[in-house]
Amino acid sequence: MDNQQLQVVLEMRGITKRFPGVLANDKVDLTLNAGEVLALLGENGAGKSTLMNVLIGLYRQDEGEIYLGGKRVEIHSPSDAADLGIGMVHQNFKLVRTMTVAENIILGLKDLPFIPKIQEVTKRIKALSDQYHLKVDPSAYIWQLSVGEQQRVEILKLIYRGASILILDEPTAVLTPQEAQELEHVLEILTSEGKSAIFITHKMEEVMAFSDRVLVLQQGKLIASRNTDETSPQELARLMVGREVLFRLDKEPCQPGDTVLELKDICAMDNRGLPALNDLSLEIKSGEILGIAGVAGNGQNHLAEVVTGLKKPSKGQVILNGKDVTQNSPLQMIQSGVSYIPADRIGMGAVGNMAVSENLSMKGYRKEPITRNGILQPKQITKFAKNLIELFRIATPTPATRIKFLSGGNIQKAILAREIDSCSGLMVAVYPSRGLDVGATESVRKMLLDQRQRGLAVLLISEDLDELLSISDRIAVLFDGRIMGVVPSEHVDSETLGLMMGGVPISALPDEAVS
Repeated sequence: MDNQQLQVVLEMRGITKRFPGVLANDKVDLTLNAGEVLALLGENGAGKSTLMNVLIGLYRQDEGEIYLGGKRVEIHSPSDAADLGIGMVHQNFKLVRTMTVAENIILGLKDLPFIPKIQEVTKRIKALSDQYHLKVDPSAYIWQLSVGEQQRVEILKLIYRGASILILDEPTAVLTPQEAQELEHVLEILTSEGKSAIFITHKMEEVMAFSDRVLVLQQGKLIASRNTDETSPQELARLMVGREVLFRLDKEPCQPGDTVLELKDICAMDNRGLPALNDLSLEIKSGEILGIAGVAGNGQNHLAEVVTGLKKPSKGQVILNGKDVTQNSPLQMIQSGVSYIPADRIGMGAVGNMAVSENLSMKGYRKEPITRNGILQPKQITKFAKNLIELFRIATPTPATRIKFLSGGNIQKAILAREIDSCSGLMVAVYPSRGLDVGATESVRKMLLDQRQRGLAVLLISEDLDELLSISDRIAVLFDGRIMGVVPSEHVDSETLGLMMGGVPISALPDEAVS
């Protein structure tokens, strides 16, 4: 950094934020320089997002002060933050799904004409998307976009509105490795223009690649500050979780048994009536983890929905334990022993306003002892939940706490606990460690390996190639709804997988690439 970049643009002094029963931030200090990327690390629930929500005006601090350019400021709302040049890309996108990209980007802008000049807006969005390598169609509706494309819209919205301080909360959690590299280039362009970024992440390789400095939070307190070039992933992980973290798990040799799931020539349509899966055929055996790799939007979610009964294929067969279940309902698939960890843990995996105990009981409420003579038994629900909370180490004040108040990692643990408890044959896990800290990620991956050792079949859909390579036995690569090839995980590397994710079939690769 040059002298201009060392100019302090933001100071948060002694920030404290309390919620009922929780001290989320405890006298936290944060300094940000011009042209700097600051990484904010901590376990799920350490207070990172809360601190940033204070800065963006979603929360009001109970104690502490905020300074911009040396002047104290009061931020009461996101509108105040936007006026001060502060913008945030949240983990859970703030987009209107029924509106276009262009409409979302200008939504709420001040001094907007009664009838916006959409052509001019579209032209500017295209110019910015080209400049920052954030390709997106301004006329597309949000519901038509993949998760990765929606992330680009959020970043473009901040750039369009002229933000000088960008807060990125887990921005790469929904991106492929290639897209993450593009984001690094975006940050380089922004910081070269004097803008600054605060980067919340759990991926150590991205902390080392993207950031200039690192702050580590633990239980709401700032416990460490490091220059990125003076630390290591191992030290940062230890500071985050208070123990050594295994970056590669020991995996017993695969001992596959009988075929649990077989997909034969599956075709399916997306919400626009376009082909999403094209003559897809796969099989998974008991005691095996089959990984699915692919760039976002190439049919992964449709594959999971077909397997779990949420979507009916237009062609082909779904065979479960030798039986044709192609037309089975989701309930019938659950009763057949299929468990499902969805990509959207907040929207699909849990009911935020319901208690942790109620969320844990969702798969067992039809059976005794949770239900007796058609009537739910509250004491049995609590007893059942306490057992899973202890077994899976879910951090919650009480079983009656509404699940939306838990950290992302503990919500995911609760979903895993429920699905593992109810699973008797096949587990479908979609991005199970997305957005989780290194400790929670390690825990989730161990749980999946444990299910493999129990003899279950696991269909693991992930955009994290390290995850796929570390715990999968075989990896199938999906491109444009088609399987480019299936390879043993120990005989392939991320570069080869990247080529296949880009549409190169395994038959076109040299023999040494997958040997």
